[in-house]
Amino acid sequence: MRAIDLAQRGILLADILASLQRVLLGFFIGSGLAIPLGFAMGWYQPVRAIIEPWTQFFRTIPPLAIIPLAIVFLGIGEVPKVFVIALAAFLVSIIATFQGVVNVDRTLINAGRVLGANDLVIFRRIVVPASLPFITVGLRQGLGSAWATLVASELIAAQQGLGYRMQNAQIYYQIDTIFVGLICIGVLGLIMDRIVLWFDTKLTGWQERR
Repeated sequence: MRAIDLAQRGILLADILASLQRVLLGFFIGSGLAIPLGFAMGWYQPVRAIIEPWTQFFRTIPPLAIIPLAIVFLGIGEVPKVFVIALAAFLVSIIATFQGVVNVDRTLINAGRVLGANDLVIFRRIVVPASLPFITVGLRQGLGSAWATLVASELIAAQQGLGYRMQNAQIYYQIDTIFVGLICIGVLGLIMDRIVLWFDTKLTGWQERR
């Protein structure tokens, strides 16, 4: 089998590690920026007025279309690859977090104010917990977007990676290698999604589930 051959030669592991590093780095950077900005958008109207239009603007532009600009401004190293992946994860996660904040039950917030809670306490004790289900959904979608963008990002002068290996196999019509790459991406994406889902159940155990 092609997978065994690639594994025995050490190529498959090297490609998996290279792609995993890019996806994880891009995902954590994108989501790490998106969550606090999403909270700020949902909680502060002036911040929303500034950031939301730009977010919606860039959401209509596929991250893949940013690749030429990323190459021009960031070169052909690892930075543009990670940037494109981070952008894909960011745009999904920021909207999910924002929606989580604006959909918090106003009755809970008003009840907190009646009981004398200040904005910081309300935000920490009510808004953040109530937004967590939205955030974890955004993280799962952002993770999917990160993996979906990986193959295109590895067009940027990559020498290793599952996306690079698949593109190289396409040139030589190596269908079996393409399937190996697809299966690896699917399995890795599924494992990471289950990890996020596990954290979701731990953080939102109070929520009623079907």
